[in-house]
Amino acid sequence: MLKIKRVPTVVSNYQKDEAADESVGCGRNCLGACCINGARLPLYACKKLEKSGAGEKPVAFLESLVLGEWEDRFQRGLFRYDVTACETKVIPGKYGFVAQLNEGRHLKKRPTEFRVDKVLQSFDGNKFNFTKVGQEELLFQFEAGEDTEAQFFPCMPLDAENSPSVVAINVSPIEYGHVLLIPRVLDCLPQRIDHKSLLLALHMATEAANPYFRLGYNSLGAFATINHLHFQAYYLAMPFPLEKAPSKKMITTASGVKISELLSYPVRSLLFEGGSSMQDLSDTVSDACVCLQNNNIPFNILIADCGKQIFLMPQCYAEKQALGEVSPEVLETQVNPAVWEISGHMVLKRKEDYEGASEENAWRLLAEASLSEERFKEVYALIFEAIGCSYQEEELEGTIVQQDNPSGSVSQKSNRTHGGPITNGTASECLVLQ
Repeated sequence: MLKIKRVPTVVSNYQKDEAADESVGCGRNCLGACCINGARLPLYACKKLEKSGAGEKPVAFLESLVLGEWEDRFQRGLFRYDVTACETKVIPGKYGFVAQLNEGRHLKKRPTEFRVDKVLQSFDGNKFNFTKVGQEELLFQFEAGEDTEAQFFPCMPLDAENSPSVVAINVSPIEYGHVLLIPRVLDCLPQRIDHKSLLLALHMATEAANPYFRLGYNSLGAFATINHLHFQAYYLAMPFPLEKAPSKKMITTASGVKISELLSYPVRSLLFEGGSSMQDLSDTVSDACVCLQNNNIPFNILIADCGKQIFLMPQCYAEKQALGEVSPEVLETQVNPAVWEISGHMVLKRKEDYEGASEENAWRLLAEASLSEERFKEVYALIFEAIGCSYQEEELEGTIVQQDNPSGSVSQKSNRTHGGPITNGTASECLVLQ
């Protein structure tokens, strides 16, 4: 059994040490059976979308709702610190890593042991979970609607029988508007990807209609510290380095989902995009994530470009840390490379690390999280098998593509290798882009 010690990030003002005794009444307005009767929250039901990224750009009502409710909680003093006062800069260099000095997230409290060698773990109601947050930390209910137009209801009961999905604040924010999307909160789902929940996250990214609003996910073993299913999201008004990384097309599924490998980036990653519908894109990525979960491979997800792009990053930092294989210089930074850090937003806890931030230091830290080239090939082979595709590197005629970024600049160059068709029995299920 592999374990590491780390100070857990506090996402709720009601989050306590694991040893805290909560056996006698909660004494607060939570989501448990003791308090939920009569609870009401706004409800946002997004419009039905058939095509991936299709349709006119919706009115930015969801964005106004998120930021308006978030600002209300800020004015009520629910956050642990003022994130707008945190220093932020773009690190000079080719990649444009973003560094933030966020000393407020560093706690002077005892570290907790986390098991890092088991991606799938059962939900434990005795530990902190999102049914224990205060209702004042919840912003609104969110669901995928069946109508062609989004609908908003200012005051709707929380239906315990149908387990609503909710959006809550993160009281230790990384950026303005930092929220948590908690699918079917009362079902007490463990932190593992399922098809329905990932699709809900894609709906939120699409409905937000802002390329600077991204959703992220950390699996257990990849720096999720709360084993209750949730995604994170926030606004950052600049492209992430991950989004700008060049990529090489690998395969296209029968449903039109293109899968590419990122190039020249410190963490080996896959990019999923396209598909004949949002459901196709979501299902393909969900199948890949379920494969990783079943094979006990930790990973992170970034949902970008209004839900049109999904980055999947298998990683091994916590495992290497538990085995004593991470360099002491990197460990001293106390930076845990979760989804935001791997995407290029370096949240630093010490002033000396912020002042000395460099592209070389950022690259060195993130490279510790990356799978080796050999292991990465084994992992994507597992994924392609799970989604019914075949990829033979020596037969690929690929294209290197410089990713779009929110400023709109794109560049391409041909990268020809030996071309050729897929030769095994799955050719009808999967196409290689030529």
